[in-house]
Amino acid sequence: MKQVFLKGNFVDFKDAKIGVMTHAFNYGTGVFEGIRAYWNASKKQLYILKLKEHYERLLKSCRILRIEPKYSAEELCKLTVELARKNGYKEDIYIRPIAYKSSEIIGLGLTGLEDDILIYLAPFGEYLDLEKGIKVCVSTWTRINDNMIPARAKITGVYVNSSLAKAEAKENGFDEAIMLSSDGHVSEGSGENIFIIRGDEIVTPPLHHDILEGITRSAVIDLIENELKKPVVERLIDRTELYIADEIFLTGTAAGVSPVVEVDRRKVGNGRSGEITKQLQKLYFNAVKGEDPKYKGWLTPVY
Repeated sequence: MKQVFLKGNFVDFKDAKIGVMTHAFNYGTGVFEGIRAYWNASKKQLYILKLKEHYERLLKSCRILRIEPKYSAEELCKLTVELARKNGYKEDIYIRPIAYKSSEIIGLGLTGLEDDILIYLAPFGEYLDLEKGIKVCVSTWTRINDNMIPARAKITGVYVNSSLAKAEAKENGFDEAIMLSSDGHVSEGSGENIFIIRGDEIVTPPLHHDILEGITRSAVIDLIENELKKPVVERLIDRTELYIADEIFLTGTAAGVSPVVEVDRRKVGNGRSGEITKQLQKLYFNAVKGEDPKYKGWLTPVY
């Protein structure tokens, strides 16, 4: 990593520092995005996926947390492309913008504080096993709901909830956790949206059910409807539906389209990635790497 964007300037990574009293560091009062960029070696191009959509969501998260950034979505897009060019990576990368309460002060609250934005990026490979598939458990940790801390906003402090679930899963020999809502229905993974397939029905929890309004989720729904010509049903999912599903997959910026092959030590289908999941993986990665011209609108070229 060579440079980051901090306090209105491009600075060397080693010089990018925040104070120990920074409000966001002490109280979790920041919002963030995870943005992927994919390197296409044959085209010698780095494509940033859904860049504007991510910044539009970041600004919505800011509104919830009463953060007033100095930049528009369009300006943040330009800054991010410039930062990516300055770093010069020719491999897949992960981009992390954070808007946060930057005042160095002790005390709770959201108003009367200074705001700032930080953007950094780093090389990033596969987050989950896209070929073999992953084994998951239903977490004992309940997903927070909208009247506690809104899950639709990517608030830094919220991810303690996800980290507890992920840690529990890993410590018990699983790759990932599935979290239930406070009413006992399937919500999402620790950092991914979830889809299940039962017969001809492809199902995902609705946006109002304490889930992140996933950008990859939306992209995959487009692929299902446009390419596979299948509808996606948004409804509540019972825990035991996970045990009898024909296929399950997770979607997310880091996860892409990740097949789930086992839930609570019960095989999903035949215990391997399902056919629809495989089709979606191929469609998705062709799109994000700039190989499918129909989805060039998803991508922002860096070079």
